[in-house]
Amino acid sequence: MENKVGIITAGGNGIGRASALLFAKEGATVVVSDINEDMGKETVQLIKDNGGEACFSPCNVAIEEEVIQLVQTTVDTYGRLDFAHNNAGIGVPQAKIVESKGEDWDRAMDVTAKGTYYSMKHEIPAMLKTGGGSIVNTASTAGLLGVENMGGYSASKWAVNGLTKSIALEYGKQGIRVNSICPGMTMTASVKQWEDSAPEQAEHVKNAIPLGRIGEPEDQAQAAVWLCSDRAAYITGVNLAVDGGQTAQ
Repeated sequence: MENKVGIITAGGNGIGRASALLFAKEGATVVVSDINEDMGKETVQLIKDNGGEACFSPCNVAIEEEVIQLVQTTVDTYGRLDFAHNNAGIGVPQAKIVESKGEDWDRAMDVTAKGTYYSMKHEIPAMLKTGGGSIVNTASTAGLLGVENMGGYSASKWAVNGLTKSIALEYGKQGIRVNSICPGMTMTASVKQWEDSAPEQAEHVKNAIPLGRIGEPEDQAQAAVWLCSDRAAYITGVNLAVDGGQTAQ
C-alpha cells in the first residue's frame, strides 16, 4: 500500500481503528473519519506514533454533504484517493418485526445502507481522476443469512452486499474494484463487555465457531487491506465472510 491514500470511515475504534492502523503499517496514508472526534484523533495519533501519516476528518456518513466534504478534504490534503474502507454502520435493538420500531429501521438504513451509498457515490469520481482504485465495504454475515430478531440490521447489511456487487459491475472496466467483508462475531468493545458478563454463553458461542474463537478486529483489518491491495487485483464483487467458518455450516 506504499504511496496510496485512503479513507477509513468509523475509524475511531474496533474494526475501523484496526483497519486504519494496518493500512498505515503497510505504507498507506490514511484519512480517519468518525462521528467521535476524540476517538478518531486518537487513532490518528496511534498511526503517527508508529511513524505513519494520517489526518482526521469528521463525518456522519448519513449526511451526504459531510461525505462530500470528507472526500474533498482527502483530495485537498493529499492530492488523490486510491482506496476506501467504508466501515461505518450501526446496530439496532433486537426485536421481532411486529415489536420493532420504524425509527430503528430508518437509523439502520440511513447509516449503514445510505451511508455506504453516499460514500461510494463520492469516492468513485475522485478515484477515477487518478485511474481507478479499490473500495471495501463492511457488511456482516447478517448480510449473507437471515438473522432472527434482527430484521432491520440484517436488511441494511444485505443492502451493503447488494450495492457492492452492483457497483463492482458498473466500474470494473474503469479500474475500480469493489468488495465487502462480512464479519462474524468480532471482539469489539461491546462484545468484550458481553463476554465478561456472560462467560458461559460466550464459551458456547465460541464452541459453535469452527475455528473455535471469536474474531478480532485485526482479522477483519487483514481482509480489508488484502482486498484493497494489488494482491487482490483480480477480485471484485465479492462478499467475503470473515467469520471463522460460521457460514460454512
